[in-house]
Amino acid sequence: MRVVIIGGGLAGLAAAAALGSIRGPDAVEIDLYEARPFLGGRATSFPVSPSDPDSERIDNCQHVLLGCCTNLLDFYQRCGVSAKIQFYNEYYFVEPGGRISRLKIGMLPSPLHFAGSFLQFPALGWRDKLAVARGLAAMRSAAHGGRRPEAHDSGKSRRSAQPDLESMTFSAWLAAHDQTEAAVRRFWRPVVVSALNEEPDRVSAQPAFQVFLQGFLVKAGCRMGMPSVPLAELYSAALERRLGENVRIHLRAPVQRIDPADRWADYYVSAVPFERVNELVPGLNLDLQKFEHSPITGVHLWLDREITGLPHAALLDRTIQWMFRKGPSHYQLVVSASRVLVPLGRREIIDLAWRELGEFFPAARRARIEQAQVIKEIRATYSAAPGVEAARPGVASKFPNLFLAGDWTKTGWPATMEGAVRSGYLAAEAICRAAGRPAKFLL
Repeated sequence: MRVVIIGGGLAGLAAAAALGSIRGPDAVEIDLYEARPFLGGRATSFPVSPSDPDSERIDNCQHVLLGCCTNLLDFYQRCGVSAKIQFYNEYYFVEPGGRISRLKIGMLPSPLHFAGSFLQFPALGWRDKLAVARGLAAMRSAAHGGRRPEAHDSGKSRRSAQPDLESMTFSAWLAAHDQTEAAVRRFWRPVVVSALNEEPDRVSAQPAFQVFLQGFLVKAGCRMGMPSVPLAELYSAALERRLGENVRIHLRAPVQRIDPADRWADYYVSAVPFERVNELVPGLNLDLQKFEHSPITGVHLWLDREITGLPHAALLDRTIQWMFRKGPSHYQLVVSASRVLVPLGRREIIDLAWRELGEFFPAARRARIEQAQVIKEIRATYSAAPGVEAARPGVASKFPNLFLAGDWTKTGWPATMEGAVRSGYLAAEAICRAAGRPAKFLL
């Protein structure tokens, strides 16, 4: 059996890794085609000086995973790069002026593992903390199907009417649950924008719930992991050897069209972004009108000195949302859902980032920028707006030998690296079922 995979992002690589793990008489011959000279798709890195073979490589954007990303972690294990993921048990939030608030995983069991540090979280007042606690409790109650009867229920066992989370924005849900302005601005929004690359007033409440229920309220799920090497090193050409002797990776090999009726392969996996899939497969005719992109902007700054010892920090109340320390004097700044930055020029973005960085870290005011890079990912993810979930296609297509993969397909997860890997595993499972050789890859 021969399978052709179009697209060398995480979805395509995950499908190849799963199918390549089949040994013996059922082994699959796999050819993966990627148009660019590197793997990883939107989760990759590139040389600062392309003409210099020894140039430092920088990530297009900082990619973060959580402990709940079980399939992504399984994929890293298959690729032999698990040791290159560094995990943190503490989150840092910095206000203008430099005050630091911490959320640290403590000794208490879920969902109270953040309770000790949250009670001492200076960025929020007591009224704000009570609002957040009520909101998180309401989420857990909704996840369990309702609430307990209250005193005014006169002893009747009634369930509260649960709203359709997919059809409402997360902002609407927060307003309905009496969240304070500071709680929204300094807790709910930083988490949701970072995880879903979308603003609370644009994003559906359903994926926002998933972020908090799986990635915040579960102790094992909220550890934050980051690659300790440039992303491209996770998906280097040496990956081919790890994925199996039957996997062949073709770089700089663009595929413009595929016809599932051709006998080029027995099965196909389209692992391209949603804006390309109908062009890649004429006649597929997926209805993708509800899909639109949400951008991410990254700013790399190399300074003449270290300005903070923090490994990472959420930056509150300003345009720049996150800081990641990539080296003693190399910092990556990230703005998710960065529509306000899209029309700005490189110099304007650097000036804004530098001005705001000095508000959070006073040492930056004495530093000098030695080098800077601005990276705009205009098509970073799809926007998980209300109504989009129902429009996400499943793994099967109208062609019995063509399967779809990508973080935009129906994976059970939002547009994340975990979602991309899940889609690849689901496509591999679908191929095995179609071939009469059922196999399980999704965790």
